[in-house]
Amino acid sequence: MKLAIMQPYFFPYIGYFQLIHAVDKFVVYDNIKYTKKGWINRNRILRNGEDFTFSLPIKSASDSLDICDRMLSTEFDRNKLVNQIQGAYRRAPFFSDAFPVIEQAIRFQDSNLYSYIFNSIAKICDYLGIKTEFIVSSKMEIDHGLKAETKVLALCEEAGASVYINAIGGVELYSRETFNARDIDLKFIKSKPFEYPQFGAEFMPWLSIIDVIMFNSAESIQTKILNEYELI
Repeated sequence: MKLAIMQPYFFPYIGYFQLIHAVDKFVVYDNIKYTKKGWINRNRILRNGEDFTFSLPIKSASDSLDICDRMLSTEFDRNKLVNQIQGAYRRAPFFSDAFPVIEQAIRFQDSNLYSYIFNSIAKICDYLGIKTEFIVSSKMEIDHGLKAETKVLALCEEAGASVYINAIGGVELYSRETFNARDIDLKFIKSKPFEYPQFGAEFMPWLSIIDVIMFNSAESIQTKILNEYELI
């Protein structure tokens, strides 16, 4: 059984969904500290030929709180974000298919940061036909005081994983020998570079999944783009 573990990100890039697609079960790491200036609550789209960063405003709270304990700001203007996405992509070839999915996710009324972001991930997975089972880390029966690699191993064992697939950025963080000693095969996913037309301008890679679904059909993403990776 192949497993991945990753914190939730708001409309993340295609590599995140390739990772979900590559595994049987995906642990959404909700009880991990929220980090400022990261990509949990923000991402980038193409706007007027340039990359534009959009974000979810977060209610002020202790920096020690986990993602699942953070809340969206009461000043979050869902209409403004919907209009920004609409204005940026109204001329995109698959706007009519993709925009309703994005709009529905943005207008979701839950103010809990984790719940709001996870809903958007689930909506995109439904659109792309990804059937991977989701598990919420805080609901798993492990010692949640564990840290780093030790906690990942505990989550793998609790989920019954025989293969753990991590993002390529974790190569320096984990030891294949340590995982093998626990009968778990450690692999890393590496997205292959790919391009698609973006209003005839120079291609800008690794933007939010919003950009991918605006310029590519759900079918082509399912059959090709989701598989544009290698496991090492």
